[in-house]
Amino acid sequence: MNEDFDKRQMLDILVDPDVSVILSELEDGERDFNYLAEKLQISENEIKSRLSYTIKYGFVIVQRDGKNTSLSVDKDKLNKIMETDENFSSVVDGLTELDQFLN
Repeated sequence: MNEDFDKRQMLDILVDPDVSVILSELEDGERDFNYLAEKLQISENEIKSRLSYTIKYGFVIVQRDGKNTSLSVDKDKLNKIMETDENFSSVVDGLTELDQFLN
């Protein structure tokens, strides 16, 4: 994985609620900018702005096909950053323990 990005900044962006909503839309595959803008009720420019850092470092991929522009995610790259972050792992472990306690 290209380590030129600031890992802390990337994680902060990935857990941003607005970015999380966009990424959840991309979970099942490529989505057209128009679809995302309409579904999320934000402009294409706002989507590009919020995802600019993730696009710059290849976590989100922009594909152009004539007049249409779509987005997809590099799931392997996203999984690697989440798996290697100690803070993220601690949060997941804590939530798992809490879930087991409550159930």
